[in-house]
Amino acid sequence: MANRLITLITDFGDTDHFVGAMKGIIARTAPAARVIDITHQIAAYNVNEAAFVIAETWPCFPKGTIHVVVVDPGVGSTRRPLLVEASGHFFVGPDNGVFSMIYSQTSIDGQTHKVRVLSNPKMMLGTVSRTFHGRDVFAPVAGHLAKGAKPAAFGKRIDDYLRLNLAQPEQLASHTWRGQILKVDHFGNLITNFQEKTFQQIKTRPFELRTSTQKIHRLALNYAETAPGELFAIIGSSGYLEIAANQASAAEKLGNSAGSPVELEIYMTPALRS
Repeated sequence: MANRLITLITDFGDTDHFVGAMKGIIARTAPAARVIDITHQIAAYNVNEAAFVIAETWPCFPKGTIHVVVVDPGVGSTRRPLLVEASGHFFVGPDNGVFSMIYSQTSIDGQTHKVRVLSNPKMMLGTVSRTFHGRDVFAPVAGHLAKGAKPAAFGKRIDDYLRLNLAQPEQLASHTWRGQILKVDHFGNLITNFQEKTFQQIKTRPFELRTSTQKIHRLALNYAETAPGELFAIIGSSGYLEIAANQASAAEKLGNSAGSPVELEIYMTPALRS
């Protein structure tokens, strides 16, 4: 058990000591554990983006993996630190909605998840700061889990954990929905929360995808079939509808970022578009 995988997702960047300090505590607590960095480039304080990234990456890892997610604008407040068990994996982080998509995924697949408040001081550093729970709480908890500590040793189960409605767009009319940008990737593609499996008609019906500055009507199968700089919609590898620009950044062209609203209208009959 001591050589369990531990993954890290944070908004700490790579110019400060924060990530190194967390890894040091993990190494001190569980020397045989293997640590994999997923990303430390989450936009500062952007809980929604972190929620999307962990939802997309945890299924790629073997059961027993411990996933530490520290995007924590409420650190030092009354927000609670959590340990989540879901589908044979462990998730450690703040109770700020960052695990909302994990809760939804594990409810859909018929499995249950268990959520505990981290309250046992023996599983944390002796002194817990008000500003760095990644080092003082979440890293040592991950280390103790990697060494084989039982989840019940960390704290009691709760049911009133925070859930954000990230995966489900809001229906505004019979064929119109309001969603949001979950993430802007490295290429400037805007990943929305419109899932292909839910909005199959977008592949066969005319549609309009509206941002604050642009209306998009084209669904491309790949980037190569579009012109350089052209804005279009595409179904990405995660199964979500994305707004992209060929060899350019859609985010820069549109001025959108993670959390920005986007609307989708699917026409049941041919419609005039402006």
